[in-house]
Formats: sequence, C-alpha cells, structure tokens
Amino acid sequence: MSPVRTRLPSRLSLAGARRIALAAQGFGRRPSRPPSLNRIAQLVEGLGLLQLDSVNVFVRAHYMPVFSRLGPYDRTRLDRIAGHGTGRIDRRLLEYWAHEASLLPLQLHPLLRWRMADVDSEAWGSISRVAHERPELVAETLALVAEQGPIRARDTGAVRGPLRPGHMWNWHEGKRALEHLFYTGQVAASRRVNFERLYDTAERVIPPEIRERPTPSREDAQRELTRIAARALGVATEPDLGDYFRLPRRDSKARVEELLDAGELIGVEVEGWASPAYLWPDARRPRRIAARALLSPFDSLIWFRPRTERLFGFRYRIEIYTPAPKRIYGYYVLPFLLGEALVARVDLKSDRARGALLVQGAFAEPGVDHDLVARELSEELRLVAGWLELQSVVVARRGDLARPLAKALP
Repeated sequence: MSPVRTRLPSRLSLAGARRIALAAQGFGRRPSRPPSLNRIAQLVEGLGLLQLDSVNVFVRAHYMPVFSRLGPYDRTRLDRIAGHGTGRIDRRLLEYWAHEASLLPLQLHPLLRWRMADVDSEAWGSISRVAHERPELVAETLALVAEQGPIRARDTGAVRGPLRPGHMWNWHEGKRALEHLFYTGQVAASRRVNFERLYDTAERVIPPEIRERPTPSREDAQRELTRIAARALGVATEPDLGDYFRLPRRDSKARVEELLDAGELIGVEVEGWASPAYLWPDARRPRRIAARALLSPFDSLIWFRPRTERLFGFRYRIEIYTPAPKRIYGYYVLPFLLGEALVARVDLKSDRARGALLVQGAFAEPGVDHDLVARELSEELRLVAGWLELQSVVVARRGDLARPLAKALP
C-alpha cells in the first residue's frame, strides 16, 4: 500500500504561511555546537545560494545568513568551500549571477548555462556591448587569463576611463571584457582575496564532473531553479519564486504554471495576500518557530521586499544609497527576527579599530514589548560581537529602542 499523505490545505492563515516560510529558510532553534564544514555546505544547498555584496561596514553579506541560522561559526570554513581567502580550498560553491552576484552549490552550474548563453538579453549593456564593439579585446583578455590566470582585473593593463559622477561601477575596458567572459562562463571566479575577485579559466575552476554534465534546455533548467526556490521559500507567489534566481518574468510565469499543472506545486490562498500562492508539497508546517536572529539586508528571507511586507507586515528599504539627511533608520540596518516576527531594526557598524560593535540606531516595531525585545536583542548583539571578535557593544541614543537596549547591555 502507498503511504497516506497528509491532506494539504487550500487556504493558509498568515501566521501559518509565516511559519512555513521560516522553517523552509532554516530558522528555528540553533544547534548547540558550532556547525561543521559539511553542515554549512548543507545549509547553502538548502537555501540555494548566498548573495554577495561589497559593503563591509558590519560584516560581508554572505557570512551573515549562516550565522543567523546556525549561530557562531568559523568563517574560514565558508571561505574554504567558497574559494575565498588564501587558505585551503575544498570547493563546493561557485560564484555566478543568480540572485545578483551569488555563491551557489557547484551542481547548479548546468542550470545557469542558459543565462551564460543569453548575455545580450540578460546582462548590463556594457558587458554585452564590449564583445560586439571590441571582440579583439575580449579574445586577448581570455588569452591572458589562460596564460597567467588567476588574475585580477587590474592585471589586464587596460586604462580606466574618466569617472562619471553618480555611476556605481566605473569599470575600465579590461574589467568589462573580464565580466563578459565571466557572465558567459568562459572564465570563473577562482578566489576572492580581500573580496577582490580573481579570474581563471572555467576549466581550471569548475571540476570536470560538473563541466561534463549535460546542459539542460532553458525550460528544464528554469523548472529546476523554480523547484529549488519553492523548496527554499516554502510558500510563495509567482513573483517571489521568479525573483529568487532572477528569472525573466515571462519565463517565471510559464515555469510556475507548468509545475502547478504537474502537481509539483500546490495552489493555495494565504490570508491577506492578493495574489495566488504556491505551496511546496513537502514543506514543513511547524506549529511554532523559536527563532532569534539579526538579518542581513541581503538575506534570502527578506531580499524580495514585497514578500517581506506580505509575510511580516514589515516595510524595509536599504538606505545605503540614500543621502544621509534623507535616511530614516540609518546606513546599514538589519531587521531583528524574534520568534515568528520582525520586531525591530538596528543600524550596525563594526568599529574594528576600537574593538566595538556600534549600534548607531535602534528602532522597535509598533506594538512590541520594548523591554522584552531589548533583552533578546542585547543577547543577540553580544553573540554577534563575540563572533566578530569585538569586545564591546556601544549603543547610541538614536531610536525609540536605544534606551532600553542600552539598559539591557552591561
């Protein structure tokens, strides 16, 4: 006899959807022991990817989601499987454009080859344009990587053009050629040292057992990416699913519909959501989530802001690129997850010279118990400060949670 499957709901309460989403993202009680290298790799595989970001005012973005879920861990273990730093490499992750620049499990490489082949429609114009306008430069750059790799962008010898005010990336032509080769999969990120990417040929970075796997069709690859997103999100709308690996919207709609027709996604209504939702059939449905975590702005739980607002009633915008006088909460603000709710946000900075974690602003969400949140947040700040080898936590006076938080800290 086949096993009896628990009847899946056609309607979910908002609280139930939130618990499913948190469980799917790996939140709950943290392990009592520091996680092993294998446990860290398993977490990344479950999430599908870690987003990279260059801002280092608090801690690099890709380190934080592991801490948020597993607690204090040895960052050199993540470096080891990602190929970062100068230490030993046990490569299990690769870097590529997935949800922005990301670290993702090696086995996902074949699933992104359609993107590598679609550079003209997918990439920034300057990356595809350099191949059309200066194909000889691209060929010379590839030859340089093959001969001298791994290399840095500055090793191309290209001259940087004039800086353009307000332009985020003032890349020289050699960097553009490298990025074109990286996007199209001809070169790969061999390492990052001090967060600077070193490029080498794909043959020298991607293991042969991965490179030799068959290339799936665009549709098959996108279906699998949508499955990974659905498993990592638990319950989601179609835009949520498509955003996870930044699928073109038309493709995302088609892939979700195909998985729904095949019974691999279950259509559900979520209380308060205007759009249809889709449940991963094997998603855990816990009765309670006991989480406590600071969340990077680039954490996959909250990186799609409309979903964050739908799930938690929490409107969140990163203000890094907002002029200082117009910022509401601060430069690098992390939401604070307590239990099943986002209850506060803190503007954090690691003052490494002073050995201090600076809380430059602390703000409670409406209706929360300030003293309770302050006590729990103070414990989490002490924990993260210790992980970052900072000896103290210093709270500024800005924000309605600042006073109770300072009181809760010794």
